Amino acid sequence: MRKSVDEIVEDLPKNEKMIVKRLRLLVKECLPGAEEKGYYSFNVPFYKHHRMICFIWPPSLFEGMEKTKEAHDKKGVTLGFCQGNLMANDEGLLQKENRKQVYCMYFKKLSDINDDQIRALLFEADAIDQRFKKPRKL
Repeated sequence: MRKSVDEIVEDLPKNEKMIVKRLRLLVKECLPGAEEKGYYSFNVPFYKHHRMICFIWPPSLFEGMEKTKEAHDKKGVTLGFCQGNLMANDEGLLQKENRKQVYCMYFKKLSDINDDQIRALLFEADAIDQRFKKPRKL
């Protein structure tokens, strides 16, 4: 049977668990209309409203993908923005890397999280998501 996102989070290594829990709280606070859903075989928490908004991907959930896991172990827990290419990113907090659409931030320890910066990015991501709202049919 597939584990819930809560169960997956509880099974994470302590440092990752603390980071993921903090990020989940911020996401739920800033995106109250978004649905949390575990995606892929890893049950990674993704947040969706009109479209995918963001995700939280701890490095330990890259099991079986050793090169990817090793690279992400060095970076930390990923907070990815699915429409990152549409975000202002004036402060350069989001990393594009080799991607066209998804931009990310990485956190190795709980103190790396700046709540106000994350909130601002989440509110911006939510505003972008609202653009994708389908008009009601009459």
